Amino acid sequence: MTDNVKNKDLKKILDTINLEKPAPAEEPQRQYYFIKKAQGYVEALSEKAGRPLTFCVVTFGCQMNARDSEKLTGILQQIGYQEETEEEKADFVIYNTCTVRENANQRVYGRIGQLKKGKKDNPYMLIGLCGCMMQEPKAVEKLKKSYRYIDLIFGTHNIYKFAELIVTRFESERMVIDIWKDTDKIVEDLPSERKYFFKSGVNIMFGCNNFCSYCIVPYVRGRERSRNPRDIIREIEALVADGVAEVMLLGQNVNSYGKSLETPMSFAELLQEIEKIEGLERIRFMTSHPKDLSDELIQVMGNSQKICKHLHLPVQSGSSRILKKMNRGYTKEHYLKLVDKIRTAVPDISLTTDIIVGFPGETEEDFQETLDVVRKVRYDSAFTFIYSKRTGTPAAVMEEQISDEVVKERFDRLLHEVQTISREVCSVHTDTIQEILVEGVNDHDSSLMTGRMSNNLLVHFPGDKSLIGKIIDVKLKECKGFYYIGELAKK
Repeated sequence: MTDNVKNKDLKKILDTINLEKPAPAEEPQRQYYFIKKAQGYVEALSEKAGRPLTFCVVTFGCQMNARDSEKLTGILQQIGYQEETEEEKADFVIYNTCTVRENANQRVYGRIGQLKKGKKDNPYMLIGLCGCMMQEPKAVEKLKKSYRYIDLIFGTHNIYKFAELIVTRFESERMVIDIWKDTDKIVEDLPSERKYFFKSGVNIMFGCNNFCSYCIVPYVRGRERSRNPRDIIREIEALVADGVAEVMLLGQNVNSYGKSLETPMSFAELLQEIEKIEGLERIRFMTSHPKDLSDELIQVMGNSQKICKHLHLPVQSGSSRILKKMNRGYTKEHYLKLVDKIRTAVPDISLTTDIIVGFPGETEEDFQETLDVVRKVRYDSAFTFIYSKRTGTPAAVMEEQISDEVVKERFDRLLHEVQTISREVCSVHTDTIQEILVEGVNDHDSSLMTGRMSNNLLVHFPGDKSLIGKIIDVKLKECKGFYYIGELAKK
């Protein structure tokens, strides 16, 4: 079994559980016990309602959250809920929250407010909140005070306890709050329901030790803890056996993987082991921190047949002075040398990045340094952000906060620079034939399919649903900036 435990395996396990006995203390057996117990409650409520009960998981934020939502979905399906895509129609709505920026919190409050009437009208409705926002004491206090109709609140560290918390809610009929400040616990072998049959995220570590001065993640995700490499390999092998062609290795800072293990193992060494898995076609990973990106990792990427030709390497600022204030642990010169090393080892690599504009104390000279990095590196694309003050971080109380007018003007200049360069960089593949992993039907034109190149660029081309999940050759005809229009390559 793996983190993605099979339904048939879990059914066998659940058949052996005796609910007359106390719940086991050890995990994951304890959660299997509560999954079975929750099944009974959901079945009884469904009979009373005269219909199947439904659920909707709404995900905010990063790919770590998306992976967590697959686990929430897996458990809800196991206990007897059926998926509903519209939250207003669901009997159990759970918001998996993000708190990287202030507006993410405001969106969540707005969505909960909209459910208040539905909660009054539907006696079976439950509302749950989990994820990073729940690790903020101020947010939880506000929810307790102003949103008393919420049923379940838990954080990032005890998501594996979801079934147990649901049972607690059914039995207590009151708001259940279970927030942990931190944990060193990693629980394997729980249900999960993948969004895609052909690709999957795989957590390799949790938490972050970096404490960048603008970032709240270490406070809400806790200290770094790495999964055992054997568990990671086991999970990926099971995913490949189940039809997965591509995995995305996930961690707040994958480059520091393995430091917390009893027998340390570097991220580069883990990648080499994953590369050996037969049937696995593509390996992606994120996020990489420049200060921990080793020469060993660059060499492994250069020699690999499976690691995708794409590296997301957040720079955040081009000014060494601002980088020091951000507590990033590298300088502009170090970052540019790193880019040169990567490009030497993997000449056709696609580089993408994150950039923050308007960090406290940023001068026009500092901003020009950022533009200089953008021009020198020539990113395929960049996620550009206006600095968002997060209460509880050192940067929030720094002097010299930048005015909105100045930040907006700089942001617009940066965006123009990034987009101009991206169009030039991405167009170099025109008229070449590339391998594409077909991901689905195009959102805007059902006659087109959408797939992704190794370098992460999207390609839209005429085709049909039978191609989904396959890696095929596509000729790239026209670059549209951030994506291509192509056609199936003639054999």
